[in-house]
Amino acid sequence: MAVAFTVLMAFGTAPTPLWPLYEARDHFGATTVTVAYASMVVGAAAAFLGLGHLSDRLGRRRIIVPALLVGIVASVVLIVWRDLPGLIAGRILNGVGLGLMASTATTYLHDLHHEVRPKRTGSVLPGIVATAANLGGLASGPLVAGAAAEWLPMPLITAQAIFTLAMAMCLALVLCTPETVDLELPATQPPSRFVLRPGGQRAFGAAGAAGALGAFAFAILGLISSLGASVLHGTLHTDSHLVVGLAAFLMFGSAAAAQLVLGRLPLPQLLTVGAVVFPVGLVLCAVALYHPALWLYLVAVSLSGAGSGLLFKGGVERAGSVAEPASRAGVLAVFFVVAYLGMGLPSVLFSIALRHFAVQTAMIGFATVLSCGAVVSVAVTLRDRAPGPGELSAQSARPS
Repeated sequence: MAVAFTVLMAFGTAPTPLWPLYEARDHFGATTVTVAYASMVVGAAAAFLGLGHLSDRLGRRRIIVPALLVGIVASVVLIVWRDLPGLIAGRILNGVGLGLMASTATTYLHDLHHEVRPKRTGSVLPGIVATAANLGGLASGPLVAGAAAEWLPMPLITAQAIFTLAMAMCLALVLCTPETVDLELPATQPPSRFVLRPGGQRAFGAAGAAGALGAFAFAILGLISSLGASVLHGTLHTDSHLVVGLAAFLMFGSAAAAQLVLGRLPLPQLLTVGAVVFPVGLVLCAVALYHPALWLYLVAVSLSGAGSGLLFKGGVERAGSVAEPASRAGVLAVFFVVAYLGMGLPSVLFSIALRHFAVQTAMIGFATVLSCGAVVSVAVTLRDRAPGPGELSAQSARPS
């Protein structure tokens, strides 16, 4: 399951070093790149909202298998339909598969671990595996595609073929995994899509702040994934597809590493560190563009990735803490919708800003908005603390 999660997430970010090749093939510019990139976000958001809760009722494997099938169809579309409409259609399908996977896989990994080790209720292993699979996949996709573009013939076809084969192998693996959801629920029990724990406005406020954290954290990831190649080629004068893939790899890899190393910190400390590291990375990105230096740019995207990883983890923890257990996948699906919109919309706005401002000026504005938004979201998240299990018991014991 973890391998399948990794591969499908890698497929989502694989085009990062390939965008200049698509631009040359289909004759479009930076704004169209962000639209093509954002089309994946549209597909993912639709899957999160419309289908992300279904694994709570239909079963985890019954959602993961279609996710991989949709991913395979998307890769085939990108291979055989070789123009801009085909690119957008393939990316939308890619997003649908990714949305189905991301909204279910983390919960499925926790379920599978509980099946094998039912007494280890507080184990952090499932979360570590899910983090490594999610962000590790996002990191490895650009590196694999960048290596294919650098050294293999017909990279736009070869890269897709690699992921088609990998997803087909993962499909065979997932079909061998056990189902973990009891499908014999009472017929009178309706599916719960978005149910928060008791706590009223404080719980809802915490969930909203968590969603904002996800959006701001993912914004820099989306920008580098969509326009990183243009920035490296146009401003830092680097034509290597492998270097473009390396920059994205360092960004997503740093996000994963930060979560794995610092993930056990209490939530307030986790968010505080993220709220400091994230703006520092963004500021260094702007500096690296004003005084072009590839090494500084790579350091900057690594720091911003680490900060975003911590913010995102904090957002997931807060969203999960305010969800009723029976609707956790549905609540996390809504959280991911907000996060992925944060990944797509700022990239489009940034490309529009490039029509009127220099890339350095646009990056300063981008860094300022994201830094302020992240700090405010952290402050609201820490203020609107949802009640813990002990508090819930006390509340339920009080007479009404």
